[in-house]
Amino acid sequence: MRCLIIDDEPVAREIVRKYIDKIPQLELVAECEDAMQALNILQAEVVDVLFLDINMPGISGIGLLKSLPKPPAVIFTTAYSKYAVEGFELNVTDYLLKPFSFERFLMAVNKLPKRPDEEEPESLVLKSDGRTFRIMLTEVLYFESSGDYVTIHTKNERFTTYDRLKSLMERLPEKDFVRIHKSYIVALRSIHFVEGNQVSVNGAELPIGKTYREDFLNRFER
Repeated sequence: MRCLIIDDEPVAREIVRKYIDKIPQLELVAECEDAMQALNILQAEVVDVLFLDINMPGISGIGLLKSLPKPPAVIFTTAYSKYAVEGFELNVTDYLLKPFSFERFLMAVNKLPKRPDEEEPESLVLKSDGRTFRIMLTEVLYFESSGDYVTIHTKNERFTTYDRLKSLMERLPEKDFVRIHKSYIVALRSIHFVEGNQVSVNGAELPIGKTYREDFLNRFER
């Protein structure tokens, strides 16, 4: 799940960041020190959960949450217990009172809504050039990573988004997509042939990394 930390205290952000790093299913997208920074991130990124402080300068955490028409899941992280009732009235997942332990943090994370395992996504929602696109996975040929950006190559178009291949791989159906290189994820059905240490996909020759070769060939040759 893609996470956003919003807290005006650097030490508080650092604690939550370290806790997130300990949980494999969480990926930190960004950290913000106020609500306005958070709004900019939310307009540009896909975020699944907010770790949100309440008492911040300018717009409070509660004010930010009320301003979002379709907010992601929210876990409040605050030093003030007096907002608990109002927080839960806003249907937040949990309310963490500072200072909180990693064990308490993990309990909150385990309450986050999860997609049923039997449901596999048919499309991918991503942001590119200030727009939000829904891309059908049957149209995707391969994903190509360059630094902090990923280009999605489809049959007719290309989209570049701020993301990581590791995060994308977690959102893709395993039976349909395979990692072949540190910079490439390929749709198995789009592979024309394998030759040496390369695969041919729609005329593009993509490298097979040593780390991924055995797993890839086992899946391709099934």
